[in-house]
Amino acid sequence: MPRLPRHLLLRTRLLAPLYTSVLVLAILVCVRAGIGFWLEFRRQDASSWVRHTLQVQSQAELLLNAALDQETGIRGYLLTEAETSLEPYKSGQIDFNNALTLLDNLVADNPEQQHRVNEIITLYNRWQREFAQPVVLGAVPESSTTLAGKLLFDPLRSQVMAMLQYEEDLLAQRNQQLYRLDQTFRIFNTLAPVLLLLGIGINLWLLHRRVEVPLYQLTSVAQAWETGQMQPRLNFQAADEIGQLAKILDRMAGEIDSRQTRSDERNRQLDDLIASLSHDLRTPLLAIRGTLRSMLNGAFGSVSDTWREVLQEYYQTNEDLLKLVEALLEVSRYEAGSKHLIYEPLDWHKIFTKAIHQECIASKSKVNFEFKVTQQLPTVYGDELEIGRVIQNLLSNAVRVSEPENRVWLEVTAENSSVRVSVSDRGCGIAPQEQEYLFHRFIQGRGRRGGAGLGLYLCRQIVEAHHGTIGVQSTLGKGSTFWFTLPTITNHLSQITNP
Repeated sequence: MPRLPRHLLLRTRLLAPLYTSVLVLAILVCVRAGIGFWLEFRRQDASSWVRHTLQVQSQAELLLNAALDQETGIRGYLLTEAETSLEPYKSGQIDFNNALTLLDNLVADNPEQQHRVNEIITLYNRWQREFAQPVVLGAVPESSTTLAGKLLFDPLRSQVMAMLQYEEDLLAQRNQQLYRLDQTFRIFNTLAPVLLLLGIGINLWLLHRRVEVPLYQLTSVAQAWETGQMQPRLNFQAADEIGQLAKILDRMAGEIDSRQTRSDERNRQLDDLIASLSHDLRTPLLAIRGTLRSMLNGAFGSVSDTWREVLQEYYQTNEDLLKLVEALLEVSRYEAGSKHLIYEPLDWHKIFTKAIHQECIASKSKVNFEFKVTQQLPTVYGDELEIGRVIQNLLSNAVRVSEPENRVWLEVTAENSSVRVSVSDRGCGIAPQEQEYLFHRFIQGRGRRGGAGLGLYLCRQIVEAHHGTIGVQSTLGKGSTFWFTLPTITNHLSQITNP
């Protein structure tokens, strides 16, 4: 695989700029350490040379002072001819030789100063040979001693002074060099942290721009997708890994959106077909009901027991079909949002009594019904006929799974800003994995065989149209409690105002 150019590699790799900046930062740290060591070495070297120059100056001054002591001793001896006057001369000789030895070692690496030391040695030996020693031995006439000594000593003094001046100039240069190094070191120590902080800032900016911002955008769009809104897109144009992931996710979202649109269209067409067929079937089924009822009542003559049994079976089958058609029509109205609800204060005693009475007539099972309405319930508005249909459906399901003489319990209680209506039985219960799908369309309820699975789905549509919720609590072998909540008058008005 051919290698990408550097500028393309930085664009197609998410963390490549970050790696590059970290590498540059590491190099900068190493360079800073190296320059710091080098500057410190130069400072130490410059400081040692300054100390060396000061030592040379010190020894040169000692050398000059020792020479002056010797001259003073000779002059004192010439004036007094006392042996004690030669003490400075003798001690000066020792100091001069010691200083000269140290000075010779100190300037061994400096040819110019070494030449001066050699000149000083030559001049000093000449002064000793031609003046000092003869004076001590009394071989020089007194009249010529002063001038001769001066002529011999002045060149020596000049050489020492020249050496001192040279070292003074050298000291100034080395001090200036040391000062410049100190300035450079201080500037470098000031700039290095700034450069390091700048590098860290660039790294943080790259992380924010290349990672945090795209991930935040991806999370926001993913949250919209989670709610079923597949229209938002990432539209992230970068060529790095996140950009490639965003393009893949955008394509997936587009495909899902397209499939969802096609599925919704097919479902809509199917719902329209079901609604149309249900409407078309309702009229002939009503006509068949009337005809069968008339035949059973003897409108067309007497009916034998055999035919009566057959006609009653036909009549019951026709009633089941009518209930299915009515349920389909009601579901279609709720799903289309065309169902008109008549809101009025709900009378729970009336609703429960009516539902139990109808169930006793329709059901032949001997089940005990009990209900309880909590005192001082808040006012709840709703369509009494539709809420009664919900309770009737839940009650019918409870009776269907209950053994004879078992109890079915209805209750309505206050719960925060709503009321809670529950229908409980002691049937076989519902498995947890089945509870989630009970209120979906075409899912058969517990204990029901041969139905269309629309009863609980219609209950859910009615409750949600009243801005309520519906659910079930069940344990296998212990029974179930189907419940729904409806908002009180204050909460209900708030939901209508802000749907």
